[in-house]
Amino acid sequence: MPNPDDLPALDRRDPESAIADAARRFSNWGKWGEQDAVGTMNYITDDHRARAAALAKTGKTFSLSLLFDADGPQTGWRGRINPVHTMTATGVDAVHVGQGFPHGIGGADDFITMPLQAGTQWDGLGHIFDRGMAWNGRDAAKVVTSDGDQVTGIEHQAARIVARGVLLDVGRRFGDDGELPDGFAIMQAHLEQTIEAQGPTAEVRGGDIVLVRTGRLARARREGWNGYAGGPAAGLSFTTAGWLFRTEIAAIATDTWGFEVRPNEFDDAFQPLHQIVIPNLGLTVGEMWDLDSLAEDCAADGTYEFFLVAAPIPFTKAVGAPVNPIAVK
Repeated sequence: MPNPDDLPALDRRDPESAIADAARRFSNWGKWGEQDAVGTMNYITDDHRARAAALAKTGKTFSLSLLFDADGPQTGWRGRINPVHTMTATGVDAVHVGQGFPHGIGGADDFITMPLQAGTQWDGLGHIFDRGMAWNGRDAAKVVTSDGDQVTGIEHQAARIVARGVLLDVGRRFGDDGELPDGFAIMQAHLEQTIEAQGPTAEVRGGDIVLVRTGRLARARREGWNGYAGGPAAGLSFTTAGWLFRTEIAAIATDTWGFEVRPNEFDDAFQPLHQIVIPNLGLTVGEMWDLDSLAEDCAADGTYEFFLVAAPIPFTKAVGAPVNPIAVK
């Protein structure tokens, strides 16, 4: 396995070389065959799920999702708006207008208009490309067309994302009052020291889903969304690509809009860690997860592992999808 410490020191002026080098070192192309559509989710085996289910000892549950409503974090960037909820039938209709049903029965119906990545969500494997290539070395132009993701659509993940979850509360370990400052690059050393401080239940194993709390969402709740969506935030350093590769985790999620540190560590790059982990590692990435209540409970009982069910809504050929992750302790 490549050692992440072998990566040269980052040159802020040369993202192109750093991205190309990391893509070469940390590629899983072909590991699960030419037809693979789920990438590192292959690390979650049936045995892993069975062991993970045994972690549900108290039955206590935590929803790790933001509320999906018009008061969400989106700003309209690249067409991403907050959900628009419309009622097509109401109790007012039933009581005052009549709905044409016999014997007094009435009802309500509604629909939602929203981007699939408006709130708590998974980035699918068709969401990001690296120099024209999609996951597993495929031509991006042939994988994702105007008809959607023809190969790695999020529907392939519908029954897979059930696993052992591990919370790494980096915000509590290294931040003031549990919150990291914007632009704080979480290095491999920060992750490892958090694991050590939290104890044995925070050990990261192959097939796990790792949740990294920065505290950014807690600040947004206190101060308002402001730049939460697309603005500065703490996040994973580009240099953690090797750790993400070597640990063989199935997925990673954070309480931020972008998962990686913003501004990033190069003078001219956009989401460079995404460019490595999604199309090259085949790693599914979760964003805007609400980890605060779970973190409080983990700190209180000293247990940082749990049974995690985080299936995306299986929109066919979608490159991302909303999710209501449930952690069970």
